[in-house]
Amino acid sequence: MFERPKVGEKAIVISLDFGGFDNDDDTLEITELTKSAGFDVAELITSKRTVPHTKFFVGSGKIQEILSMKTSLEAKTLIFNHELSPSQERNIEKITGMRVYDRTALILFIFSLRAKSYEGKLQVELAHLDHLSTRLVKGWSHLERQKGGIGVRGGPGEKQIELDKRMLGIRIKQLKQKLSKLAKQRGMQRRARKRSQALSVSIVGYTNAGKSTLFNRLTHESIYAEDKLFATLDTTSRKLFIKPGHSIVISDTVGFIKNLPTTLIESFKSTLEEVTDSDLLLHVIDITNENKSEQIKQVEMILEEINANELPQILILNQIDKINLKTSFERDDYGKINHIQLSAKTGDGIEFLKQAIVEHNQTQINLRNGNYA
Repeated sequence: MFERPKVGEKAIVISLDFGGFDNDDDTLEITELTKSAGFDVAELITSKRTVPHTKFFVGSGKIQEILSMKTSLEAKTLIFNHELSPSQERNIEKITGMRVYDRTALILFIFSLRAKSYEGKLQVELAHLDHLSTRLVKGWSHLERQKGGIGVRGGPGEKQIELDKRMLGIRIKQLKQKLSKLAKQRGMQRRARKRSQALSVSIVGYTNAGKSTLFNRLTHESIYAEDKLFATLDTTSRKLFIKPGHSIVISDTVGFIKNLPTTLIESFKSTLEEVTDSDLLLHVIDITNENKSEQIKQVEMILEEINANELPQILILNQIDKINLKTSFERDDYGKINHIQLSAKTGDGIEFLKQAIVEHNQTQINLRNGNYA
């Protein structure tokens, strides 16, 4: 099959319009995802179709256009802003001789690049194998060849595809067992925090909204923060020192994205439990993004999927430094701060956020002490 792509390798990106109202935003996002994966976008192909082509997803004429571009642009990879069926992916690779990524495969590839911790690497491998298990037929020209003879694992006559599926199943089971142990350890840490009555705060939001920059600003840490999608993958938790008498733990979490693959949500379940078990969510939004309303909607959908949508939440309208907005905050009908405009990069407005966190924690303390005033 194909070698692992190199940084700077040229790719042709395909984003078809099937009549969606946000197609331009989707096209921009797949371009940014492609760059985040280390590819150089050599060409962006956009066109309108009513339905995908059964065999190649794009029409046969577009395939010929791609073949011509492949030579002139020296491109080795095709990236689709869509989900391809295993047969479509296989057919496209066969006729073009190019490496093919659909949207899910591209996101999985980016996650494999970003995973640094032991748990993160296990989670990404599990998601990748879950995805691969539905596409095992790809690449095997000998599917009907049978493993014969005595002593072959799986017994005489077991087809190669069946053997591969069984081996995948064994590895997936091993990964789930390892992640289950790590999840128990993480759960013990969360319960210890609960016993210590520390307020648990999680930073959530669409990828590249500035979550890690905000985390660094609050904690004076220096975790990896870069202007690219999914720059941060592993959850990081630190004690937050704002005011004496207030015990607070804050966590930076993986960014969300539209149509986040279900395999990733399932594989990162133990990490996302950090969000589910929080006392307060800081929902970071890039106020300069023209598609911010849709991004907020996507984050809320994922929070609902992991049963975290009912948790107390403060909307953090970040990156005001880019458009010269003033810092400000708003309170809801109950007097709680629920909107803050700030810049995590410059620190402007951070004091409002600290005030909001302390006020929320004080409310928790009062409730524990039976003070309902």
